[in-house]
Amino acid sequence: MAPSFGLMITAEQCRAARGLLDWGQVDLADKAGVGVVTVRQFEAGHDARRATLQVIKQAFELAGVEFIDENGGGPGVRLRKRHQKKG
Repeated sequence: MAPSFGLMITAEQCRAARGLLDWGQVDLADKAGVGVVTVRQFEAGHDARRATLQVIKQAFELAGVEFIDENGGGPGVRLRKRHQKKG
């Protein structure tokens, strides 16, 4: 599945996605190629550049996180279902 860049993520989704993956802020910063201060500031509610949000979102998606649009219930995250090989 290719990463989707249309939907930007919220600070709440970022924190929740890290929780699903058991990543700290340093882990996310390393995997996204951004500074840990950038992650901290974004999660604290400061604005982030679109390009920064894209690389953060891509890092999560490559790790198996799916972002859920706000569809009446609010935006969210979940882990992508793993396909088991039959054998």
